[in-house]
Amino acid sequence: MSASEIDTLNRRFGIPNHLHFSTGPSEFVLAEINNFHARATLCLQGAQVLTFQPINHDPVLYLSKAARYVAGKSVRGGIPVCWPWFGPHATDAQKPAHGIARSSLWRIIETSALNDGATRVVLELAPLPEHRILWPHEARVQLHVSVGPTLMVELVTQNESAQPIQISEALHTYFQVSDIEKVSVSGLDACKYIDKVTGGAPAIQQQAITIHGETDRVYMNTAAECVIHDPGLRRRIHIAKTGSRSTVVWNPWNDKASKLGDMGDDGYRSMLCVESANALDDSVSIATGKEHRLTTIISVERA
Repeated sequence: MSASEIDTLNRRFGIPNHLHFSTGPSEFVLAEINNFHARATLCLQGAQVLTFQPINHDPVLYLSKAARYVAGKSVRGGIPVCWPWFGPHATDAQKPAHGIARSSLWRIIETSALNDGATRVVLELAPLPEHRILWPHEARVQLHVSVGPTLMVELVTQNESAQPIQISEALHTYFQVSDIEKVSVSGLDACKYIDKVTGGAPAIQQQAITIHGETDRVYMNTAAECVIHDPGLRRRIHIAKTGSRSTVVWNPWNDKASKLGDMGDDGYRSMLCVESANALDDSVSIATGKEHRLTTIISVERA
């Protein structure tokens, strides 16, 4: 995007003391939020929240030091948007993993400074002919982001086609942690999960989740709030959600992380994904003219 186009964005949507648009690595367009409550960065490619840091707190989201900014590829960290399918496509392995949203350009629809001092940004997926080839349905997709003491991210799908549509989706959130082997996740005790590391074997969670190796689990039929307990950073991260029946917990561990190429040698030790999702059997049917909202609300407190 040219300098004049960035200037146009700032004239139309910039907010003094709240929101400024700039050009980031590889000329990615970034929305930089800096208000009374927090700082955050959003990338227009993928409508991806890259960073979130409340004032007087450590960064809440993980962003890899080896992250690559490549057109058509999501950045390693923050909150990639998986839509309209999560994981590999159910019937066509040639289609991109996690759908089309996370690698496509989104456009700014609205920005506002809220009465409580938070900053709100609304983005919409810009429809392209290739999207119709990959997913031949009419739908309007928006991401609503509010940055204040908490971070709220809401993925809104409106069915504009003549038939019901079926989607799976996730807000694929990477959290910054002190040491992956010293943190735990509560909120999913007694919940059934599908363990992708063991070939999709079902299991039941017993007590809090701890991570000591590659972890890739889809917790099913749960609307529970999760909490990441991090004694190293002396904090608790709360992940509340609505419109979600799945929670995904993921860490690639050392072997798989080294093959990713954009996480560095030990980046896996300082990240944990806890994702608000609708995946596998928890996919969502949306009737004609109706909408579905997947919302996650992230907050942090000192422990």
